[in-house]
Amino acid sequence: MSRSYKITLLIALYTAQGLPLGFFSLALPILLREAGHSLTTGALSSLALTAPWLLKFLWASYLDHTGTRRRWLIGLQLASICAALALTQANPSEGLTPLFIAGFIFSTIAASQDVITDGLAVRMLDAKERGLANAIQVGAYRFGMILGGGALLLIFSRTNWEVTFLCMAGLLTLTLLPALALQDPPAESTDPKFQGWYLLIGWFRRLLSPGILRFALVIVLYRFGDQMVATLLGPFLFDQGMDKEGIALLKGTVGSATSLFGAVLGGWLAFSAGRRTAILTSGIAQAASYTLYIVAALGMGGISLLWVATIFEGIIGTMATVALFTLMMDASDPEHAGTDYTLFASLVVLMGPIGNLSGAFVADKVGYMPTFTIGTILALLGTLIVVRMLDNKPVPARIAAVWQRAPSRATR
Repeated sequence: MSRSYKITLLIALYTAQGLPLGFFSLALPILLREAGHSLTTGALSSLALTAPWLLKFLWASYLDHTGTRRRWLIGLQLASICAALALTQANPSEGLTPLFIAGFIFSTIAASQDVITDGLAVRMLDAKERGLANAIQVGAYRFGMILGGGALLLIFSRTNWEVTFLCMAGLLTLTLLPALALQDPPAESTDPKFQGWYLLIGWFRRLLSPGILRFALVIVLYRFGDQMVATLLGPFLFDQGMDKEGIALLKGTVGSATSLFGAVLGGWLAFSAGRRTAILTSGIAQAASYTLYIVAALGMGGISLLWVATIFEGIIGTMATVALFTLMMDASDPEHAGTDYTLFASLVVLMGPIGNLSGAFVADKVGYMPTFTIGTILALLGTLIVVRMLDNKPVPARIAAVWQRAPSRATR
């Protein structure tokens, strides 16, 4: 499998995940806010999108060890295309229920595809390649978010539901093409540990593996403060007086586009400077970037400051994501790649609604500025605690092999 094909395949697959979710994750909170619902209600609505990503660990072991990755990828991509075509017949003016149902369906398909894609990436990449590969992963996903949360939301605001989802179906069809050429052996095994009930409890057995729970705490500490702030930014822009088109341009298009640059920087940092430097530098910078939103919440800077804040948050937030995802790949056992990485990814997703609900509850009570301040402090403290934890005891064992080493010395 050539390097150029690996890159093309990963770009296509991760773009396919971000495309529909970019539309729904940005459209749902804005439409609810426009209808007069509270921030807490908007946060609860995100469960329709995050639940499949949170629960995908339940079926990850089955996907990881049965069939072929090619068959799974093609089948799931076709299901996503069919769902988009079916939605051309929906009418959101009759209520938001179709949006919730559609968001759940697309999320379930994308979450399942993500298990296969992540497992494929861990297996076909060595330790030195993972920083750059995670730049591709995050960058392609963000590119999908640009198409979905920017371009498609803009099309929706100017045309109608049918045109929007015809465009979505067409874009998803393009992302299917590289998977058609994938040559992949069957994932099933004659080993009894990959059969029957073991597949149903495989995720639980992996969770109890040495160091996995400690690494789960690393993810919680690194993400909680960030999610308190990041998940409120869409409603915050709306409450600052921006309309759907303005938010689509600022957050969906410009913010996501600048995050592509952040993905490149994050991949380069993990590749050239190592895991510890990438986690520490990007985590501190991410917390610092949120101070711009604190200033904006005080009524200073106007639209110009919101543009600057969105650009910086897009770049630096993506760098932090790449750093964390690279560490998650390092911690995954190639023999159980899809299962291990899915456990970590599900926890990352879990931090979304937890941070969202926490931030929304505080913001409904005391306002945006105190909430952004609390989230910023927690993001900074979380980063410092994570680095100290891994300095003292870098587990799982695969983390110890790369944590403080120069990238050139890292081994698979």
